[in-house]
Amino acid sequence: MSHQTVIVLDFGGQYNQLIARRVRECGVYCEVRPCTTPLAELRAMDPIGIIFTGGPSSVYLDRSPKVDAQIFTWGVPILGICYGCQLMAHLLGGRVVPAQQDAAREYGKTDTAFDTGCTLFQGLPESGVTWMSHGDYMEKVPEGFTLAARSAACPNAAIADEARRLYGVQFHPEVNHTQHGTDMIRRFLYGACGAAGDWTMEDYRRTAVQALREKIGGGRVLLALSGGVDSSVAAALLAEAVGEQLTCVFVDHGLLRKDEGDQVERAFSPWAMNFVRVDAEGRFLDKLAGVEEPERKRRIIGGEFIRVFEEEARKVGAVDFLAQGTIYPDVIESGAGDAAVIKSHHNVGGLPDCVDFKEIVEPLRLLFKDEVRQLGRELGLPEYLVARQPFPGPGLAIRVIGEVTRDKLSMLREADAIFREEMARSGQERQLSQFFAALTNMRSVGVMGDGRTYDYAVALRAVTTDDFMTADWARIPYELLDRVSVRIVNEVKGVNRVLYDITSKPPGTVEYE
Repeated sequence: MSHQTVIVLDFGGQYNQLIARRVRECGVYCEVRPCTTPLAELRAMDPIGIIFTGGPSSVYLDRSPKVDAQIFTWGVPILGICYGCQLMAHLLGGRVVPAQQDAAREYGKTDTAFDTGCTLFQGLPESGVTWMSHGDYMEKVPEGFTLAARSAACPNAAIADEARRLYGVQFHPEVNHTQHGTDMIRRFLYGACGAAGDWTMEDYRRTAVQALREKIGGGRVLLALSGGVDSSVAAALLAEAVGEQLTCVFVDHGLLRKDEGDQVERAFSPWAMNFVRVDAEGRFLDKLAGVEEPERKRRIIGGEFIRVFEEEARKVGAVDFLAQGTIYPDVIESGAGDAAVIKSHHNVGGLPDCVDFKEIVEPLRLLFKDEVRQLGRELGLPEYLVARQPFPGPGLAIRVIGEVTRDKLSMLREADAIFREEMARSGQERQLSQFFAALTNMRSVGVMGDGRTYDYAVALRAVTTDDFMTADWARIPYELLDRVSVRIVNEVKGVNRVLYDITSKPPGTVEYE
């Protein structure tokens, strides 16, 4: 697959993946590489542009990450962000020092003025809010650079050498807090780098299918299908490429949400593939009987899944390829040069010897989650699968607090289904990052009709987040919560109380166990 490429050179910044996502959103393919990548390797990628990320270090310290200054002689446009901007200044003869006054340190939203004659800011407003996060100060700007943006505390909030197409910003254009930040990145890509915008999921689908056919040939492929977004899109892409050469094993452990197993099976009915659904609810619940500790639940479910998959794999026999739904964030987080090995070991580790395969195939390993969803739509997967919210591998077992039983799972499924139905009906569904019901282990006294009840409490959880590293509890309208509560208490036998969780992350986590 040949596309114009931008390299995102990572100096340890917390937003490295976000920068890459913004570039992709602009229709340009990019890859994140560590700053230690040899220049010869970077040059071999033939990039149309390079972006230096931010980072926690100070450029003037001996141990801070650096890059060979020869990179500036290639003639390739470079954009330095925060640490990347200061590193560019440091290596090209400028001077970066610790801020001597608190006023020179900038954190958070900052009013900033822009020189709209600079390529980065052409056509944008002359001022706006940017997101700053730096404690060092550019005391001297390198020769050839002009000042392109300023704030009250920082006269060099952005610098530019238009002749060499070198640009630096001390703020973070990739975060939502910076107004028109994505537009600034787009100006760099199209104005400075001459991008053609040749990265689309329609094109990726076409070229990926062809590449898979060439790689797999007449071989057989085995995929463990969880019903999550990644494995589902990987299955659909492989099915389009090799059809009946693909066998998907869907282990239904009985811990899915209401009707979810049937939905997954129905979604793949249009493809000519071997779809194996294993009804394993009984054996999973038997293993979980009497178990209350969350980590024990997870270990039991993971181990039993491997055993079920082993049995089905033995029935399939030898295969040539084991497919995985690895996506690009997995690759980035695992490291660079040996990322594929690390990820393969993580996903396949523990599989039995009877899963006899020659090679691993990862058709989504270049894609971010939002791109995976787009590809799923291109492939014709139903929206209920493509837009599926994050769902834990152990399923509802960790949303039932304490011991997992059929009765508890039944209560939780019905309560969760009501919550999801009312959220969709109200239009709130697409505004939230994740929402679900959990069955607490608390029972309390209630009154229904003229009788006393002593039943379970259901907790509702809804959050908004950009990255799930932190999350804020969602301010759902009281009227909506009231409808959900009334329906759950009236329609779900065994529940007499509904709670709404208003804990953010941190200190809480999104899931309960």
